[in-house]
Amino acid sequence: MITVLVTYRLAEGVDRDAAHRLSQQAAPRFQGIPGLQSKHFLYHEDQGLGGGFYTWDTREAAEAFHSEAWLDSMEERMGSRPELTFFETAVRVDNAANRIEVEAA
Repeated sequence: MITVLVTYRLAEGVDRDAAHRLSQQAAPRFQGIPGLQSKHFLYHEDQGLGGGFYTWDTREAAEAFHSEAWLDSMEERMGSRPELTFFETAVRVDNAANRIEVEAA
C-alpha cells in the first residue's frame, strides 16, 4: 500500500468556501480509478495550501496517476505545481470497518 501526500499553494483569493466547492466538484472524477483506495481533499487556511491524501494499492498505480502530465495540469488549474511525497504504508487502521489492515512484507 502506498500513501501520497500532495500539497500546492492555492491561488490568491481561494478561501475555505471556494476550496471546498472545488473539492466537491472534483470528487466524482476520483471514483473508479484503478488502484485508488481513497482520496482526502485537504485545505490549510493559515498556510494557503490545498492538497490531497491518496491511498493506492501499489506504487506503480500511484506513479501512473501522479505523472508529469498530471502535475502540469494541476499547475495550470491551481496556479502552482504540486509537491508529492510518497509513503510506504505498512499498517492502516480503518475504524469505520472496524479492522486493521497489515501490508504483506
